[in-house]
Amino acid sequence: MPPAGRRPGPSRTREAVLVAAREEFAARGFDAVTLRRVAARAGVDAAMVTHHFGSKGGLFRAVLDVRLDPGAEVAAVLPGPPDALAERLLTRLLVLWDAPAGAATLAAVRTALQDEEGTRLLRELVTHQVLGPLADALTGPAEERRWRVDLVASQVVGLLLTRHVLRLEPLASASHADLVAALGPTLQRYLTGPLPPASVGAGGGQG
Repeated sequence: MPPAGRRPGPSRTREAVLVAAREEFAARGFDAVTLRRVAARAGVDAAMVTHHFGSKGGLFRAVLDVRLDPGAEVAAVLPGPPDALAERLLTRLLVLWDAPAGAATLAAVRTALQDEEGTRLLRELVTHQVLGPLADALTGPAEERRWRVDLVASQVVGLLLTRHVLRLEPLASASHADLVAALGPTLQRYLTGPLPPASVGAGGGQG
């Protein structure tokens, strides 16, 4: 019997939606999933999905237990001079990672990386809510823009692992200002600077 004064319905509805959403995202991918389809799979009204999660992006983050809204964070750093985008982006990431919500998100990322399905869902989250919007803010051919943001991702993920997972010193305890000064120019070159012609759109594989 549930505790007095507590209604089990909303909690069960939320859990049913999360189970259905994970199955839908795993089977169809982010683009093909709709809130209506998830609601039908969970056996609830579509309005309940919106009530609990707000949007497809919010539902996707809930499936992965990611507390931050990466799309909103990227959107917040895009306005401003293009030649200072890397500084704004890196500063924001460092602040977020050191916040309680950032720590919870990092824990969720570690969990997601432990299995193939979780890794694929995490890759879709990063692609749709981080790399896509960042690439759209750059200039140049689409293939080149995607190459640029992938290079940025390689640097950012490396920093995340060395600072917050492996905790390598002195990088793990370095100040935000020192990290931005050291890594910002490299990220800015990836975003807007010249790249070796052969590397742009190389598409993977070794010659």
